[in-house]
Amino acid sequence: MTEMNDIPHDEGFSPESLDDTLGQTAGEFPDQDSTLDESVATEAYDDHVEKRPSFLRWLGETLLLVAVAFVLAQGIKTFVVQPYIIPTGSMVPTIEIGDRVIAEKVSYRFGDPEPGDVVVIDDPAGQHPQLIKRVIAVGGQTIDIDDGKVFIDGVVLDEPYLVGVTTEVGTVIMPLTIPEGEIFVMGDNRPNSGDARYFGALPVSTVKARAVATYWPLDRLGGL
Repeated sequence: MTEMNDIPHDEGFSPESLDDTLGQTAGEFPDQDSTLDESVATEAYDDHVEKRPSFLRWLGETLLLVAVAFVLAQGIKTFVVQPYIIPTGSMVPTIEIGDRVIAEKVSYRFGDPEPGDVVVIDDPAGQHPQLIKRVIAVGGQTIDIDDGKVFIDGVVLDEPYLVGVTTEVGTVIMPLTIPEGEIFVMGDNRPNSGDARYFGALPVSTVKARAVATYWPLDRLGGL
């Protein structure tokens, strides 16, 4: 009967050698948890570094877009079109109090106002920033007012935009021949309009825009 001590075994094996082997094996592999922590920390730092320039770039681009939009809006308002709110009733019923109108600033760069145009002009009396009136006569024409009617070069002017009103003479002596480069304007609400019947003909240079349409309120949307 073979005794337990007779079991064959590797003469090089010993508990001490096992400890040495385990120690060497452990030493061959770095601490994985430590490496993972360092990797996560590095990635988080990299993300922070990357996000910072991205936010600053976004902020810069946004500010640039706002600035460009502002400049474009100011340019359009100054040179192309401009909205106006009408606070008085001198153009009723064509334009009611509180109506919003859009006026364009391009056409008069290539030509002068014509009779019938509704124009935005500087207030010659300085009481308001600007006025809105209708061109009745232009340079070279002679205007007269008689018996509640307007005459241009001796012919009664057809004014379908007037509703239930007549035109009376103001402080300007009639008949009046309009000098070249000037215009004679009146409001459609003749009894309640301070216009050229009182301050006379105006230089074309006082015209700032041509009103083309009302856009608010919506039930009054339409051309002028």
